[in-house]
Parts: sequence; structure tokens; C-alpha cells
Amino acid sequence: MTTLIGPRGGPVAPVEAATPLEDWPVADGLCDFSKLSKVDLSGADLDLFPGDPRPRGEIRVVAAMSGGVDSSVVAALLKYAGYDVIGVTLQLYDHGAALKKQGACCAGQDIHDARRVAEALGIPHYVLDYESRFRQQVMEDFADTYLKGSTPIPCVRCNQTVKFSDLLATARDLSADAMATGHYIRRTIGADGRAELSRAADPDRDQSYFLFATTRAQLDFLRFPLGGMKKPDVRRAAAALGLQVAAKPDSQDICFVPAGKYSDIVQKLRPGAVQPGDIVHMDGRVMGQHEGVIRYTIGQRRGLGVATGEPLFVVKLDAPNRRVIVGPREALLTSALAIGESNWLGEGSLSDACVAGVRALARVRSTRAPVPGRMTLVEGVPGFAFDTPEEGVAPGQACVIYAAPDGATVLGGGFISATVSATIPVRSGI
Repeated sequence: MTTLIGPRGGPVAPVEAATPLEDWPVADGLCDFSKLSKVDLSGADLDLFPGDPRPRGEIRVVAAMSGGVDSSVVAALLKYAGYDVIGVTLQLYDHGAALKKQGACCAGQDIHDARRVAEALGIPHYVLDYESRFRQQVMEDFADTYLKGSTPIPCVRCNQTVKFSDLLATARDLSADAMATGHYIRRTIGADGRAELSRAADPDRDQSYFLFATTRAQLDFLRFPLGGMKKPDVRRAAAALGLQVAAKPDSQDICFVPAGKYSDIVQKLRPGAVQPGDIVHMDGRVMGQHEGVIRYTIGQRRGLGVATGEPLFVVKLDAPNRRVIVGPREALLTSALAIGESNWLGEGSLSDACVAGVRALARVRSTRAPVPGRMTLVEGVPGFAFDTPEEGVAPGQACVIYAAPDGATVLGGGFISATVSATIPVRSGI
């Protein structure tokens, strides 16, 4: 189902720069772009096609609008810069309570917000029903990954499939020259003239961890106008234009998990697949029972349900045998990891880099900084060896590789398929 929304006309009430964000008026009609003169836009990347002789009005850009402040400002800045802008919003799910959940995206209220922003900007707006694709490509993968004893990253899958594959194809169908998103990452041009992914100027907002799977073909078509901006300036831009999303909270949780309970979603998608089993110490002792491996993650300490005189952590999930393996904290240290499904943006191939032992930096959680090490082979497959062991590396998560020595450029990465313990080996058979 596709819906086309048209613009409304009307004046914008004057605003003062000192007005708190939440008190800026909602734009009731076309925005007054002169208000952006009060905002620092020096970090915005609005020259999407350097050297292109065409007037910007002849260059069509699809703005992926989630209903949040970042994507709304992207659409606004593209319009302000003179491009032919079309807003597109995806309806990805419609699960009752999720519609009213704060900090989610791509559901009822967010679609309404995106529509109102498009009206205020005076751009056409499409709402695309991608629910079935999202369920198949993201939600079901999420459930299956948990059932295998790994820890999924649905945001990566969503970018990799629904947003940067299906939506990108729709943008081409709309005769767009590019698609722009509100991600905090930079698209740069390397010495060889090819597009590269670089970390955002604001390290606290950098989203490169979730975008490592972006292919070269996708990168040629994508643009990221906010990569050089600070979040406060993005909000100021929204406020200056009177957009109602100026003070809207950022998305925080997985969008299709309304109550934050991953196990509930897995059980809903895979009824009867969650089975009880044993909680086993890595030395072989059975410590207790659990109600399903999906309720545990690598590095977890709280809520294990076993009483001992020592702090215990989840060090391994043995899904085929329905066992949760626990041990001391030092057992969480990982010296190396193997990479399964991957994407490579660096020179040559991922395998070539591993054989050559290329120095690089790796990031194994979105909340951690990249750390140094080298590309390597782990039992014959691509991997990464850390200079200093990392704690709590979990299969299913991503290992994102950055160029040494500063880690500014994304070389690629992949999903972690296995880890190599830096300390205590798990007893044979555990």
C-alpha cells in the first residue's frame, strides 16, 4: 500500500532564538527557510554531487523519513539546498502497544510525524507498507539467531535488507539520483576516487557500527548529510523551522520489542521453540536450571538463578544442548574472533587482508570504542586478533573493522561466528 501526501500552504509564526526547543511553534504550512540563518550548518554535507553541472532542482533525492528529528532535518536541508526532494516513510510493524511506545520508530505516531514534516516542507511524501518484508528479513532472523544461542543485531539487518536494499530499489523506481538518510556517518571519496564510509564527526553519535554491511553499490547511491553535524545543531535546525519533532526523543530500543522483552518476541514468532535446560559451570558442575537459552546473553551476571560463593557470568550459550555455561569473569576475555557473513570495503578482499595480517582497529559492541589488533585467519576463516583481550565478545554481534591508525575509515566487517578464549578453556564437552 502506497500513499502520496501533498503539501499545504500557509505562513510560519516568527520565533526567537532563545526560545526553548519544546516551546517552538509547530509549522502550519510551508516552512520559512530563512530561519536557518540562525543555525550552524557548517557541518552539513549538502553538496551531494560535486562537479555536477545540473541545477539542483533537476536532481531528485529521496529522503528516508522515519519520523524522528534527524531524518526530518535531512529532508528539510535537502529542500533548503534546492534539490527535488521526495519523502519516503516505511511502515515496518503495527503491533498494538508498539504504536504508543516512546523511543521506537516506523510505527503509527512516527508515520504521522513524518507526514506532518513533509507537509510543512512542501514535499511529496510516500508511506510504503514493508511489514511483511520486515517480518521476514529482520524479525524472523532475530528470533532464529537467538534460538541458535547467538546475540542478533536487528538494526544492522534492517539497514542491510529493508532500508538499503528494498527501499533503495524503490528510490530508483522514483527516478531518484540518490537516497539520503539521517544516519550519523560520513560518505567520503578516497584517493582512488571511490566512495568510502567514514566515522561521524561527533564520536558520541557515530553510527558506523550499524552500517558496516553497506555495499559499494549502495554507497554510490546513498548520502548522509548529517555526518559532519552535532546533534544540538540538528535539533536547532528543526526548531528554527518550527518542526514538531524538534524536541522528540531519539529512538532507543529495538523498534519491534515494545516492552523490551526479547524472549516474548522470540516465543511469539517461534511458539514452542524455547526449551528449558541446565545451567552448567565451565568445570562441568550442574548449577541449576533455566527456562530457555534465549533469556541469557554472553557476559550476563544478574538473574542467573544460581547461588554460589563466587561471582559467575554467562561465558557460553550451548543452544543445541539447551545449556547455559557460566564461569568467572576472566573467562569472558577473548583473544580473537572468527567472522562469518561479511562485507568488505577496503582494498583487495577480506581474505587477502587476513592472510597479510593487516593492522586495523575493531569494534565489537556499538557502545565500545574501536581497539587495535590485526586481521588474521581463525581455523581457516577470516577473523581478527586483539592486541589486548576484549571482554564479553558474543557470537551474532558484529565486528566492524576500521583502518589503522586512527580508525576514521570503515574497512568493513562481519557477524561474529566464533571466539577464542584468552584465558580459561571450557572443559571438553561443555
